[in-house]
Amino acid sequence: MNAIELFDQTTLECSRLITQRYSTSFTLGIKTLAKKFHLPIYAVYGFVRYADEIVDTFHDQDKAGLLARFKKDTFEAIEIKLSLNPVLHAFQLIVNQYQIDLDLIEAFLHSMEMDLDYQLYNDSKYQEYIYGSAEVVGLMCLKIFVEGDQAMYDRLRDPACKLGAAFQKVNFLRDIKSDFEERGRVYFPGVDFEAFDKSAKILIEEDIQKDFDDSLVGIEALPDGAKLGVKVAYLYYQKLFDKIKGLPAETITQERIRIPNSKKITLLLGTYFGSKLGIN
Repeated sequence: MNAIELFDQTTLECSRLITQRYSTSFTLGIKTLAKKFHLPIYAVYGFVRYADEIVDTFHDQDKAGLLARFKKDTFEAIEIKLSLNPVLHAFQLIVNQYQIDLDLIEAFLHSMEMDLDYQLYNDSKYQEYIYGSAEVVGLMCLKIFVEGDQAMYDRLRDPACKLGAAFQKVNFLRDIKSDFEERGRVYFPGVDFEAFDKSAKILIEEDIQKDFDDSLVGIEALPDGAKLGVKVAYLYYQKLFDKIKGLPAETITQERIRIPNSKKITLLLGTYFGSKLGIN
């Protein structure tokens, strides 16, 4: 391994560490992908995670300035194929290798900018945010999974967007308390946090379930090396969603709903062996 290869590999390993520290469920899901996809998906997660940290964590800093610098550094890294920021270097490696569309990255970073400015979302801003914060991340992953097969990418694009939207909306519902109390945000259009009730919750749940249902055809059509990992993520979020659906609205506004790590591992193993045995 020469010096450049060592540098590249080290930055990719940094993204793996970031993923492992920040997301148990995402790390478990990645382990069920074909090994060739592990580091590329870690690189995407590391990039997304650090952008999100800028807007959600560093409250005593100039977040707009930090995000603008991060955005500039991102596109510069992609252009010159180098960054001394290990997260951005790992990300540019994958963007250039898999030809991830720059407009997906632009849309994602725009959604992060929206988090600096918006507290209440109307329908159009909600859809714009969902696309930028979640759907395009799914499309970045899809670009990796299809390995240059543009026809497959075009065919699976819509289901991938639906799955990303479902995941994000479940996150919004799970985090509705912290988003409002810590950041002053309510993502769901027309929802008053102080008056959040059963009827509002049911409407949101119906919308999420439709996204889940519409995504299934895409999961089944994924390449074998990606299908199991995406299915694990789907089942994890569906299980989390089912748990949320079984709770009253007032509980959702009082606590963050979680699935214990032991159950995540059980779900992972069940899905893995079920797949091997041909059990859905």
